[in-house]
Amino acid sequence: MTPSECLPAGKTGISSGINLPSCAGSTMPRCPVPLCSRAGQASSFTQQPQDQVVIAGQPVTLLCAIPEYNGIVLWIKDGLALGVGRDLSSYPRYLVVGDHLSGQHHLKILRADLQDDAVYECQAIQAAIRSRPARLTVLVPPDDPVILGGPIISLRAGDPLNLTCHADNAKPAASIIWMRRGEVINGATYSKVRQDGAGTRPISVLGQGVPQLSWVSHGLSLFADPPLVNLSVEPQPVLEDNTVKFHCSAKANPAVTQYRWAKKGQVIKEASGDFYETIVDHTFFFEPVSCEVTNALGSTNISRTVDVYFGPRMATEPQSLLVDLGSDAVFNCAWTGNPSLTIVWMKRGSGVVLSNENKLVLKSVRQEDAGKYVCRAVVPRVGAGEREVTLTVNGPPIISSTQTQHALHGQKGQIKCFIRSTPPPDRIAWSWKENVLESGTSGRYTVETVSTDEGVISTLTISNIVRADFQTIYNCTAWNSFGSDTEIIRLKEQGGHCWGLLGLGALGISTWLGSGSGDML
Repeated sequence: MTPSECLPAGKTGISSGINLPSCAGSTMPRCPVPLCSRAGQASSFTQQPQDQVVIAGQPVTLLCAIPEYNGIVLWIKDGLALGVGRDLSSYPRYLVVGDHLSGQHHLKILRADLQDDAVYECQAIQAAIRSRPARLTVLVPPDDPVILGGPIISLRAGDPLNLTCHADNAKPAASIIWMRRGEVINGATYSKVRQDGAGTRPISVLGQGVPQLSWVSHGLSLFADPPLVNLSVEPQPVLEDNTVKFHCSAKANPAVTQYRWAKKGQVIKEASGDFYETIVDHTFFFEPVSCEVTNALGSTNISRTVDVYFGPRMATEPQSLLVDLGSDAVFNCAWTGNPSLTIVWMKRGSGVVLSNENKLVLKSVRQEDAGKYVCRAVVPRVGAGEREVTLTVNGPPIISSTQTQHALHGQKGQIKCFIRSTPPPDRIAWSWKENVLESGTSGRYTVETVSTDEGVISTLTISNIVRADFQTIYNCTAWNSFGSDTEIIRLKEQGGHCWGLLGLGALGISTWLGSGSGDML
């Protein structure tokens, strides 16, 4: 036996803290045990442990075989002996297996654990040999991924969101992939963190959230929307006083909890579901119907008007005007209707169209412009409407009377004077010969004045008409703050043609009497 085949005195290969038995029959100084195998042959390994990778929880065996060696075999883990020979009682999951007589001293780990992740050696103490170091790597699958705040996360569409996913207790550190509807999300931020103690390696993955994500993986449901709502109306267009149906369709996660209908902000109490049926009038053209849909994340409100066909409706009522002579007169008349309507301005009694706009402008009005004006609106094939206004012009009085009026000789007769005046006349007077009478009675003459909607009527009544009254010129004069007007009226005897013949007859009689003739006619 050569010195290289024997450990130096007091050496045991790798320090293990194990007391070896005393040397018996050794010829080498201080050699405690025989160092050689049978027949003087040097011992050597036929099988040595190899680097291995095992998943935690699975068994693994590290091989070690030294044929013809009957000495002590030690298994060393990270420099510390696990036990002497096959006695590994301090490590209940560890066993030394194989045929001892054949020199097999395999180390079997029943259920690999993260603590078993180490460097192992097999040593033959008396032979003073050791195996190559073998690295056992224990892999630990990650725990199920956990998304912080899950399984339900609520937020509003458009709001930013950070999602954090942990996959703890993995060795090596887990790789996490974010997926949306089966497709990988690019652009997420990843960080791997090793924690001290117990060899755990938790993974934290921070993903930048995108509104309207819906996650199913690992039980996470991401509610990213208040309801998405669409409001439809059928049929359209529709004639006034017909039925329409509103349909409020909503996509929502979480589910819809309430439908709320309103018109022009006023709640429609009789409507509660996703349909609303009603008879429409012209107001539905201007006042929108709204549907508000609510879920746990909030409410969405959408509104629509209805394309209602309706006849003209007065929007701005035209007003009658009182203007001074020479001023402008401006009338406004606004209608609404659907489809588009046509507006026509005319003066009552005239077929002339003055305007097709809402506004009618009369420049520098004259007194003859006074009267009734009509604003008419027409919605083709639907209906029509009109409004009438009055134009009154401030100016001097206008007398419109028949210049020749009739009476019976010997009877009571009347002469009438009709006066249009804005403002009303301050004074009305009748004059004839040297006489002036404004009101009351003077001799055979009486003046009476009566106001009507059209103007003022002043009447001169003459009792017991004589022939001289038919030869008299009568003046009717009216005054107001803008001026005056006068009308000359003559009185003619009623049936005056016969009277004229009688006059000629009388004249003939006089002539005949004077001449002694016997023929009158």
